[in-house]
Amino acid sequence: METSLYEKLGGKEAIGKVVEEFYKRIMADESVNHFFGDTDMAKQLRHQTAFICYALGGAPYTGKSMAAAHTGLNLQPEHFDSIVNHLQASLRHFGVTEDDIRQITEKVGSLKGDILYK
Repeated sequence: METSLYEKLGGKEAIGKVVEEFYKRIMADESVNHFFGDTDMAKQLRHQTAFICYALGGAPYTGKSMAAAHTGLNLQPEHFDSIVNHLQASLRHFGVTEDDIRQITEKVGSLKGDILYK
């Protein structure tokens, strides 16, 4: 049986640390941090951790759909690319292999249509 990315990354606690690093990078980036100006960041961290755990083969996700979560933001390709770059850098920060980062990036990329131009 193949090990899920969720298990390879170390489960919910380890993914939570990646998400914390991810948002540190996002909040330091003026090209995307304005999308989170009125966001309860503690809640955002919990939701993002739960979503990434789900996307990588962990626990079920019960939050909003990607389309619903991004409605009204009008994210453009450059915003999406910047956020993906921050995710990749956060994963590298914790020693995730390039092959695993590629797989995670592909999963995130498959959601692009639900995120952009909403």
